[in-house]
Amino acid sequence: MDEKIEKLLHEIKLMLAQLLSQRPVQEWYDTTAAAQELDRERYTVCEWCREGRCNATKRKSGRGKSKEWMISHEEIQRLKSEGLLPRKQPR
Repeated sequence: MDEKIEKLLHEIKLMLAQLLSQRPVQEWYDTTAAAQELDRERYTVCEWCREGRCNATKRKSGRGKSKEWMISHEEIQRLKSEGLLPRKQPR
């Protein structure tokens, strides 16, 4: 086979593998999905939300009065690149 064609096929295979490995982007993540995305335990992510170490909001979960934490895609990306927000100083 022609060397140029082999090189082109190799590049196409690499690009295809990269595309297949990407997951669709979600707008909002619950703590389980966020923990998976951040390679942390769910409990850890819940604590970050509770302590205000990341920007999160609560939504009704449909399980009684409890609400679950939700983290936006933008916040997940910020956490990956910048890390946690600073701890709040006690008054």
